[in-house]
Amino acid sequence: MTEGGGDHADRSHRNEPSQAVVEAIADAEDIPARQVRPPAYESLHAAIDPEALDLLFAPRADGTPRPGGRVSFPFCGYDVTVERNGTVSLEKATD
Repeated sequence: MTEGGGDHADRSHRNEPSQAVVEAIADAEDIPARQVRPPAYESLHAAIDPEALDLLFAPRADGTPRPGGRVSFPFCGYDVTVERNGTVSLEKATD
């Protein structure tokens, strides 16, 4: 059982890349993950299909892992890169 006042993201979703992206943005902005939403922040749906992102890195139907890979996209003022191993990297977008 986790103690605390509910300020933390649900850790059961840690392996989902879409949730990891939201958590990375929240960490970079020094806010709770639940605040990474409109109107202050763009919706993840505006940048990428979260379900497709999760499926891209999910195991194959037979349970075998997918080969290495990465996907990058702009989101909330950052260039986001998600690696197959679950790593999320952020760089401030340069416009």
